[in-house]
Amino acid sequence: MDLIDIISPKKKNPSGKFIGTGQRQIIINLYKEKVNQQSENPDSPRINYRQMILEISKSTGIGQRTVQTTLSEYKNKGTVSSPNKKKVRPTIIDKVDDFDKNAIRQKIHSFWFNRKVPTISKVLAAINEDETLPRMKRSSFQKILKELQFVYVKKCRNSALLERDDLVAWRQKYLKKIKQYRAEGRQIYYLDETWVNAGETHSRTWVDSSVSSRRDAFKKGLTTGQKEPSGKGKRLIVLHIGSSDGFVSGGFLCFESKTNSFDYHDEMNGSTFFEWFVKILPLLKDNAVIIMDNASYHSVEKDPTPVMSWKKQDIINWLESKGEVVTQPIVKAELLLRVKEIKSEHEKYVIDEYAKENGKTVLRLPPYHCELNPIELAWSSVKHYVRTHNNTYKLKDVQELLKQGVEHVTPEMWTNFVQHVVKEEDKFLRIDFITDEMLEEEPESEQHILTIGTGDDSDSDFDSDSE
Repeated sequence: MDLIDIISPKKKNPSGKFIGTGQRQIIINLYKEKVNQQSENPDSPRINYRQMILEISKSTGIGQRTVQTTLSEYKNKGTVSSPNKKKVRPTIIDKVDDFDKNAIRQKIHSFWFNRKVPTISKVLAAINEDETLPRMKRSSFQKILKELQFVYVKKCRNSALLERDDLVAWRQKYLKKIKQYRAEGRQIYYLDETWVNAGETHSRTWVDSSVSSRRDAFKKGLTTGQKEPSGKGKRLIVLHIGSSDGFVSGGFLCFESKTNSFDYHDEMNGSTFFEWFVKILPLLKDNAVIIMDNASYHSVEKDPTPVMSWKKQDIINWLESKGEVVTQPIVKAELLLRVKEIKSEHEKYVIDEYAKENGKTVLRLPPYHCELNPIELAWSSVKHYVRTHNNTYKLKDVQELLKQGVEHVTPEMWTNFVQHVVKEEDKFLRIDFITDEMLEEEPESEQHILTIGTGDDSDSDFDSDSE
């Protein structure tokens, strides 16, 4: 028997399987060998680049596309890298969107409004009984609570859920400021970003159950309803601004998403937002107030504050530029503590300063308070319009539907949205005083503040349901 008869067939790399740096280097070596052979034997038949990829693929058992991308990377960078084998998986923080997080906080507030102590067990039960909210385990719920800046307050035998002092102070400051600006008669504008998928559609459509096929529908002159896409498709990021007078004409910005990030905020950056902001500012009324959230690209610092990665001398220079006297020797931890103490006095944002130079004022919403931004209600109406009229699932068509949806939101609708938000503001003004009153009802009981996720918070004395 010949040796060729006992050799098994060449094994191919399974489609979709990652190949490591070693396999990539083999591709490069074979490519170099073929190039050298051609240069050493000028009289031999020449093969083009495409044929070379095909031969390397056959020799290694690695797909042609992988060979091509590997060679392309080598030519551009002079080296090859191993692919990232780790799959990016969404955390519970990613899976629960801002609206649901907001609804969770409202659940907790409803306990305080009803003058009942909100414990983890009670609130979690209320959330899991609500069909409009995602069901979650206790551990996931605790992560959400931490994200929403809640803490435990040990009151008698109960461990009540209360928002952190700094968040409450931020909210109260915001509510008093916006109330003041309204009393002064200043026009208030609200801006925000959202996203829309090419496959955006209603989850349910009315259909004629007597129609069994497209052929049958054609014969009867009927329809089987929308044929929904298999996936959500590409995504558009949208930015706009509006007031009780409606969306601002000329403020619409829309562009295609380039990543698969779970958070659409990752698509925006400081320079893109600033360019848009500079463009829309002249379109706003004089002495206007602009409401926005505290997304990172909204809050690019004009004078960056020192952090641990800064060199020690740079931190000293920053402190001395603010009038601080630094006596040496001193360790970096002490310097950063000094920075923290005076940070709020010197914190300035690019957007805020530009707005101030142009006679406008920026006011930032407290974190996870989307119900205080009426543009969220406007976005809901716009998306409803897109879902209702989307039948091609093409990005270009969806972009046109977005523009039409924006035009569909009238000034009267905006006025109603703003009035609804004013009512929400009044509720927030009340809730913080109610919690203060309830926590002081039993002054003889000692209260302890505990951070979510510290200690064994599953113990009964930290989660009793007794009143």
